[in-house]
Amino acid sequence: MTVACRAGVAEAIGTALLLAVIVGSGIMGERLADGNVAIALLANSLATGFGLAALILVFAPVSGAHFNPLVTMLAAARKELPWRAVPVYLLAQFAGALLGVAAAHAMFGEALFAFSTKVRAGPAQWWSEVVATFGLILVIAGCARHGAKTVAAAVGAYIAAAYWFTASTSFANPAVTIARAATDTFSGIRPDDAPGFIVAQILGAGLAALTVRWLGAAGPGRNGY
Repeated sequence: MTVACRAGVAEAIGTALLLAVIVGSGIMGERLADGNVAIALLANSLATGFGLAALILVFAPVSGAHFNPLVTMLAAARKELPWRAVPVYLLAQFAGALLGVAAAHAMFGEALFAFSTKVRAGPAQWWSEVVATFGLILVIAGCARHGAKTVAAAVGAYIAAAYWFTASTSFANPAVTIARAATDTFSGIRPDDAPGFIVAQILGAGLAALTVRWLGAAGPGRNGY
């Protein structure tokens, strides 16, 4: 198996497990919270932050543990990942994200896929995604020089926090956004609302890339984690 193929498999498995954590913990939190949305969100955010940190540590040596098309594109733009590897990464991330949703649904007796009916739209939500994605890229860039353990802890902590300080609960990832449109559970987003989130995420990532370049910080790369 080639290096690129191994990296693609790592991205697919890592992204699938990330979505299983996001969707599964959302379902479990909502079921156990007895209608208390704050408790459900707390469970969802903590599980996602811890799970993401663990997955970065596991898959960083193989693929860089991007799990996010925006991180991959920025790495390629900064010449830290060959452009020829980008399609492999993106396909793996989107496919893995959908597989993760199906895995979570199967664990909780839900249909493998179901279009979400949860409304997440409007300027406040879009601005939240700009801020969330901007911050995520800055955290990755600022911590990359310190190694995988630092990035794993920082990214996990940032995402857990961003669930609470953003109105959108911080998707900050196009693959995650598309996949969460396929779950009609606590963590879902209406398919009609997904494009607005993705545009906002791209804008946030672009602003972060410009900021990182201006600051001279190290960017997310193939081995950035």
